[in-house]
Amino acid sequence: MHKTMEAAQAIAGLQVGTTTSARETGAAKLTALHREIVEAMPTDPRQEIRVLFARLDPGDRTPRHSHRFPVTVYILTGTFTLQLDGREPVSVRAGEVFVEPSQVKMTGRNLDPENPATMVLFYVSTPDTPFADSAD
Repeated sequence: MHKTMEAAQAIAGLQVGTTTSARETGAAKLTALHREIVEAMPTDPRQEIRVLFARLDPGDRTPRHSHRFPVTVYILTGTFTLQLDGREPVSVRAGEVFVEPSQVKMTGRNLDPENPATMVLFYVSTPDTPFADSAD
């Protein structure tokens, strides 16, 4: 099978694979970091994709809030501790992924007394939907 076809099939099947490049060498390698089936994704004809960076310094916490759609959190540095209503606290460390469910009240904290927690957030929503709703 042609190398380009193999790469396309690997990507389509969400398997780890390689992409092709304009040159014969220098192909990128894909590594799946996380896969999860979720509910409550937007079904409108158009969606907005947001990629956000967040930093919580030692002792920082988010306001109590909820999201209308799931939020994927990828931790770059430190540890982010989430308290979601009705669940035990979840600590997500550098290199880990967590999907915050929709319509669940929560707050997030950096409990480390010395190091910041940094993360990238991925959010798909109906265009112009607020990222979070106050849960106070």
